[in-house]
Amino acid sequence: MSGKKKIVRPRYQQIAVDLAERIVENRYKVGEKIHARSTLASTYNASPETTRKAINVLVDLGIMEVRHGSGAFVASKEKAKDFLLQYQDVQSIQDTKAEIMASVEKQQDELNHFSQLLDQLVNQTKRIHKMNPLLPFELSLSEKAMHLDRSISELNIWQATGATVIAISHNEELLVSPGPYAKFTAGDIVHFIGNEYTLQRMTNFFYPEHQLAE
Repeated sequence: MSGKKKIVRPRYQQIAVDLAERIVENRYKVGEKIHARSTLASTYNASPETTRKAINVLVDLGIMEVRHGSGAFVASKEKAKDFLLQYQDVQSIQDTKAEIMASVEKQQDELNHFSQLLDQLVNQTKRIHKMNPLLPFELSLSEKAMHLDRSISELNIWQATGATVIAISHNEELLVSPGPYAKFTAGDIVHFIGNEYTLQRMTNFFYPEHQLAE
């Protein structure tokens, strides 16, 4: 499963943030000239083009200004503070978004794993029932089930579904080999045997909306 993903920001943004921090910390004072791009490139181990982008960001924000023929100078400490606050807010939002996406991805992985386990269980159950058709199925009847308060003979269960009802349990009582007059009620668990298609037929018989939803 995927862990938390690290957000990697462009190098020029990192340099712009570092320069702004130096201005706020008075390591670069207002009116002071910033080193030439080649010197900054060496300091930050970046290309001159990357440092140019970083300076342009600060110039656009009014934190620095470029004087023709003289270079780049610090213009505003307050705007540098504002920039850092906004950057931290954006960074926090991006980090939160990354955490959410990582969480969603993790949940999706867990859901896929659960789906695989469920498919495996269904396939194993089908194989077992093929090898042993006398192994009973179970179907719980809720208040939403159809045909409640009607008997086995009234419903022609075997003719309708191919299921042979061998027991009906309700709460702590178990009625084994129910006769044709045994009625189905809400809260019953019907135990029956049949082939691999019988469970689906019984489900569709008592819950026809399940069949429509498929």
